[in-house]
Parts: sequence; structure tokens; C-alpha cells
Amino acid sequence: MQLTGNKIYLLPITKNDTEDIVRWRNQEFVKSNFIYRGPFDSEVHRNWLETKVKTGQVIQFIIYVKDSNQKIGSVYLRDVDKDKGEAEYGIFIGEEKALHHGYGSEACNLMVDYAKTKLGLKRLMLRLLSTNEIARKSYEHAGFMPIADRNDVINGETIVFMEINLDEN
Repeated sequence: MQLTGNKIYLLPITKNDTEDIVRWRNQEFVKSNFIYRGPFDSEVHRNWLETKVKTGQVIQFIIYVKDSNQKIGSVYLRDVDKDKGEAEYGIFIGEEKALHHGYGSEACNLMVDYAKTKLGLKRLMLRLLSTNEIARKSYEHAGFMPIADRNDVINGETIVFMEINLDEN
């Protein structure tokens, strides 16, 4: 299955994407925006594919730029609960030259539409570091709103929770 936008398209992740995912996740500009910053290697990623993606707990796509067919990152829904109609949204752009071109915003819009129309989900939630203002603005542009009075502190950093009600969009 392919999800297609104006500038990008999304293809389901495969084990062949492991090398790119590991390289991207270990770059400081990517890692610094993740809550989990521990060691990330091929074994960790293969375990993620086997225990999360293959079981349907995670639906993950690779982001490609249409003009060049270059892989630039990944977007996913994790902890997918079809009974509750909820999932957690996540994204990262792993190619630094691909930042600030609107690819992440377009990927977000494609995934929100996919979650609503294909999966029948009613709500998406996400977590981000309070210092990641660029991501927050992108999420707000896609319709995510901060969850009032819901923040956590992990390793001294404030984690902000946001959500989008898909019934309203």
C-alpha cells in the first residue's frame, strides 16, 4: 500500500529499511528529539519489526520524496488500539537536508487521514519534548492540540502531550 501526497509518498517499512533507520536514529539531530535516546542498532530495530510492526501494534511507513524517490524518514502509529479507536503518532526526518521543506507536515496529514479513513481511529495522541518548538508548530498545523494539564518529566525534560480528535476533522 502506498499513501501519496503532493511532495512525498509513504511505503510500509520493511526489514530492508533497517540500515537507514539505524543510521537516522543515531544522528544527534534526530536522537536529541526522541524521548528514548538509548543505543539503537540493527538488533533493536529487527526486534521492533518482529514484536511491534509484524503484530500490528505499530503501523510504520518510510517517507520518500516524490521527485527523487529518496528515503528521508519514517512516520508511524504505535500502540494501535482499534477497540478504543486510538493510537500514538510519531515521525522523524532522518536526512538533515530534507528538514524545513514541509515533508514532515505532509506525512503527518497523510497519516492522520489514514488513521481516520482506513483504520477508523477516533483519536491520535503524541508526545514531544517541550523544547521542540518546530515539531509543536507542525503538529498544531495538522490539528493536534495540547492536552490540558498533561505533562510528564523524564530525565529532567518536560514531555508535552498533544491529541487530535479525528471525529472533528
